[in-house]
Amino acid sequence: MKRRDFLRAGMGIGLGSSGLLGALNLGHAASAGDYKALICLYLNGGNDGNNTLIPTDAAYNDYAAARPVLALPKNSLAPLNGSSAGHSFGLHPGLAPLADLYNQKRLAWIANAGPLIVPATAEQVINNAVALPPFLMSHSDQTAVQQGWGGDADASGWGGRSLELLPASLINPLNAMTMNQDRTFVLGRKSPVSLMTAGGTQYWGRADLAQPQTAWTQALNTMARAQFSNDYESGFARNFGSSIDDSTLLVKVLAAAQAPKANFGSDDLAGNLRTLASAMPVFKAMGYRRQIFLVSWGGFDTHYDQRGSDARTQDSQLDKVGRAVAAFDQANRASGLDLDVTTLMMSDFGRTLRPASGAGSDHAWGSHWFVAGGAVAGGQVIGKFPSLVLGGVDDSDPGGGGRMVPSTSTEQIGATLMQWMGLPLSELDTVFPTLRNFSTRKLAFLNT
Repeated sequence: MKRRDFLRAGMGIGLGSSGLLGALNLGHAASAGDYKALICLYLNGGNDGNNTLIPTDAAYNDYAAARPVLALPKNSLAPLNGSSAGHSFGLHPGLAPLADLYNQKRLAWIANAGPLIVPATAEQVINNAVALPPFLMSHSDQTAVQQGWGGDADASGWGGRSLELLPASLINPLNAMTMNQDRTFVLGRKSPVSLMTAGGTQYWGRADLAQPQTAWTQALNTMARAQFSNDYESGFARNFGSSIDDSTLLVKVLAAAQAPKANFGSDDLAGNLRTLASAMPVFKAMGYRRQIFLVSWGGFDTHYDQRGSDARTQDSQLDKVGRAVAAFDQANRASGLDLDVTTLMMSDFGRTLRPASGAGSDHAWGSHWFVAGGAVAGGQVIGKFPSLVLGGVDDSDPGGGGRMVPSTSTEQIGATLMQWMGLPLSELDTVFPTLRNFSTRKLAFLNT
């Protein structure tokens, strides 16, 4: 059934519980066992991985010596069990709830990740002996590159491209969704992106999408069905109609959703993840199969005053990340989505190991990401952890600023996740064009 037909079948149904459940077709729940959702939590501005995942063995001394005004005291770190990637580790204290998930083997860290065209060493980068991704250390460009833009006219992201190449049996009306206006990650080459907000999109001016029988809503839907001979006007009308369709369906989904069983807090990130945690069980009950959500949040461009209790510091923001992600995981377990939802944290780039003049850090390259959920082979750090020595073997900055060359490619991470989502092996190189340059096409951070 086409999305518009699906919606119009329920347009005359009000918000009584039986009518709503009928409109959402929750009777398909018996066939809703194979549901998977990928959440990209994108930390805007370039999160400082050096103060996120910290070695607690002898390498801590290199860390502390390299960034005296930024280094976290060792006794403040949230310890991770055991050792991995050749080190013992602790997390920023604001991420203590994520240390609990790691120790429960529900969360893994991916060390020194970032965009690469081919495997590279710092020496090769300094000597211009290897091809590099375009526009390194530019916020807007690296956000696009991390999320899948190839530096050409194709603006799509690796999440959106993958959705378009999934088997038809896995496709449903709302596949690719963003929680704000950012969309590269979920943008396909020929398919739309849907907007889902924590507050919902129930009201379009005076039109209440939850009340389709009212005059204003009927007028809005009449406008959405208008036909035009002019190509520009026709294209606008199609997009307008699709937006109304998406919003109407989401209003019904959120009205049917139950409050998640976890304490998320009250900030914007918490609100977005709370909304997702309440909506995904409804999507699964509707028989949906695959969905990808982009949640962009924060302001991690910490050139100055990176530490401290001010709301804009990394310390304060990571505290919100830790609480919200832990609550999201708890809610998913409580709603029966334990193995169905995987969350990947990414950011523009890492930060320099050497502090900036304003007690912050500057733009760099490789950084540390995490992946969380019941399907994750947690309790480990994947990849090669870099040397935390200014001018050391992994530092690509000729001035010794501590700009680490990634040892794990963004495309290796994406290919691993999209294989979990059901992307055929034959399509991997189509979605991830540089993956063929790497010997490892599937990383060991998932249990499947």
